[in-house]
Amino acid sequence: MFSKDVLIIKMKTIAILIMCFFSSFELFPQELNYTNNRLAVSFDGNSEPDAAYKWPTGDPDDWGALVASCAIIAKLGLQDILVHCSYNNFIDAPPGPDEENQLKISADGAIELWGFDESIFFDVTTQLKESKAQLAAEMGKSTADDPLYYIHAGLSEFIYQVVEKVIAEGNIEALNHVYLLSHSKFNENEIRRDYHRTWDDIRKLCDNRIKYKKIKDQNDKENPNNLWNSGKDFSVWYWMRDHPDRTIKWMYSRLKAHSGKVADISDCGMFYYLLVGDDNGNPQKFRDFIEGGIN
Repeated sequence: MFSKDVLIIKMKTIAILIMCFFSSFELFPQELNYTNNRLAVSFDGNSEPDAAYKWPTGDPDDWGALVASCAIIAKLGLQDILVHCSYNNFIDAPPGPDEENQLKISADGAIELWGFDESIFFDVTTQLKESKAQLAAEMGKSTADDPLYYIHAGLSEFIYQVVEKVIAEGNIEALNHVYLLSHSKFNENEIRRDYHRTWDDIRKLCDNRIKYKKIKDQNDKENPNNLWNSGKDFSVWYWMRDHPDRTIKWMYSRLKAHSGKVADISDCGMFYYLLVGDDNGNPQKFRDFIEGGIN
């Protein structure tokens, strides 16, 4: 009887240890082991008000964050590793005229000034089919020797639809070699329509094949000198405004364009982490990184 009781206790202990192991796995997700592999990103935002959503105007922070992210890539001379960049990825948000499409203005400027491949940039509101097909193809060809790293800079519904397409095309195993980097609970969980899906839904869809890492939130608007959102204080970014490189001056104009007059480029912190190795960037570090300019 004693032996049986001991056995039961041991079995319960093992079960608890297993549960703790998987809980720890969620808290401390896989390291990314990034070595200048293929890189993809999808930003949110929308250029026209979305009357069917509680916040119609979308996210103006990406107007500057797209540019700052491209600046980090271009400074390192790694334009060729960016294989997909979509924006306005709020599914079902209406398209707007090009002259008022702030993310298109940012994307077009980065393409022209820093030599990015125009063919890998997509406005999801006008190119949903094309953007899904192109990113699904990049995910679908991923291997252990050629993984894809995806920066989660927008809501999850677009990526859910892309992963759905990868699976429908018979490439589900390729998702074992796709890595997703996030910093935002909002981007992972917010939905703009009741039928939209979240990051947790993506995980279930791919049976946890996509590798996931979440770094700390890159916003700290109460402390202008820390991280990538200085709130209403633009002075910590004046070095961009006064920089001799005209492309850096232009980057400041895209930061300044924020409709809420907030100096927020927080999503670029994920690029800084992945490419520079630092999840605690700030205006001074970015200034030191940019140094003499990009061109």
